[in-house]
Amino acid sequence: MARYELVFLADPRLSDEEAVALTDDFKALLAEGGAEVAKEESWGKRRLAYPIQKLNEAYYVILTLEADPANNPFPVVEQRLRQHDKILRYLTVRLDQGRLRHRERMPQIGQAPVKGGKKEANAS
Repeated sequence: MARYELVFLADPRLSDEEAVALTDDFKALLAEGGAEVAKEESWGKRRLAYPIQKLNEAYYVILTLEADPANNPFPVVEQRLRQHDKILRYLTVRLDQGRLRHRERMPQIGQAPVKGGKKEANAS
């Protein structure tokens, strides 16, 4: 199983309930295609770096997925994302194993960094 990340930006004029329903619809579509949602992050409404369709904000949703590369569900999902009028942008990326190991070793936000690795030289 390969690991993927799907990020999409939804219209900020959606209510919170509509944004959750939209995310659930795409999660169901991915599950039908054989992908398994490993992690879901909803960042809520955030300011965009530049306007998209004259909008300055969007709902950010990040889905970390596990799917078999031979049974790729993403063409169908990406077609739906492209056709949906409430989706401003989307991006699907396959994560490689080296970056996954690095990401797992990184401390989470708010936690103290893990000490170890190279010894620090004393300034004498």
